[in-house]
Amino acid sequence: MKKKIVVLGSTSSIGKSLLNIIKKDKKKFKIELLTANTNYKDLINQAKKFDVKNIVITDPNSFMKTKIICKNKKINIYQNFESLKKILPKKVDYVMSAISGIGGLLPTYKIINRTKLIAIANKEAIVCGWPLIKKELKKNKTKFIPVDSEHFSIFSLLNDDKKNDIERIYITASGGPFINLPKSQFNKIKLNEALKHPNWTMGKKITIDSATLMNKVFEVIEAKNIFNISYDKISILTHPKSYVHTIIKFKNGLSKFLIHEPDMMIPIYNSIYIKENKNLDSSPLNFKILNDLNLKKIEKNKFPLVGLLNGLPQYSSLFETVLITVNDYLVYKFLDRKINFQELTKLINQISNLKEFQKFKKIKPRNIKQIYNLRDYVHLKLNTLGI
Repeated sequence: MKKKIVVLGSTSSIGKSLLNIIKKDKKKFKIELLTANTNYKDLINQAKKFDVKNIVITDPNSFMKTKIICKNKKINIYQNFESLKKILPKKVDYVMSAISGIGGLLPTYKIINRTKLIAIANKEAIVCGWPLIKKELKKNKTKFIPVDSEHFSIFSLLNDDKKNDIERIYITASGGPFINLPKSQFNKIKLNEALKHPNWTMGKKITIDSATLMNKVFEVIEAKNIFNISYDKISILTHPKSYVHTIIKFKNGLSKFLIHEPDMMIPIYNSIYIKENKNLDSSPLNFKILNDLNLKKIEKNKFPLVGLLNGLPQYSSLFETVLITVNDYLVYKFLDRKINFQELTKLINQISNLKEFQKFKKIKPRNIKQIYNLRDYVHLKLNTLGI
């Protein structure tokens, strides 16, 4: 029997990578639903290629264009996720949540009760809404796999080990394009330089997050949430080659680390073929890198945003939504050339530490609406600052 699949954000890089995997093994999979926001042309082509009968296109303008193009085709077109029970009357086998941004939280949450297993690549959902997601996973007995390379590595290494056996988790960071640039030169950084990641091919926004190391701040929050481990047991190490993805030191003196090429295809592949040990054509071990791993502690004077982790509460709070929103807002200002690189990191720190935002550290998220309302509130406040 074919595995029934849903891809949320199928036109994203993660979504496309998953579809490339499925394409090579079509006899094994049946895609029940594909979704996108504005990229309706790619979505329609994907639906045709994989014979998908249901698609969601959330942008109103793109939705209308899709309806016109697919008028005489046997494709059910939806604009939101309110009809999931109709689209998926029975639980599917696997969902990939690859929608980017905080907008991916609601569909990720809503689809949990329609699947046996969900692989989540949406960082913001885990950072902002983990208590809600965790509760829904437990309620519906839905299995969960993190897709971020670091968290998939931790997930893979732990196996039957308990979190109480862990002494420390080390998450690695490439350091982005400026790992070797002196701090004195940071005032000369240009946008095109910040977009040149040395190892990973990613979207513009996440590439900038890698350059500032804000992505590692979020990944530490993710690790704390997913594995229920305190912040003081998680460290960040720079590792320019992105070959080691995590190291776990156990209390019994043993340590484990996981390595693979900097290619998201590997965690994606292993998430859909979980426990099947299906062969993936991959590169041989790179002993040149292994003989020169070059793991170092973060230079906090160069990457001050990692300091934001120091004041975070051990429980999940609404402040994480503030951090996501402030960072998103300012990264797009940088991408629009409204602020420079140094202003970007300085403003993220300054604005996040405003009293009116710090108060949200004391409030735990209760529902999705509360998170989205806070996002809108923060946007409104940022607009009034005139940045």
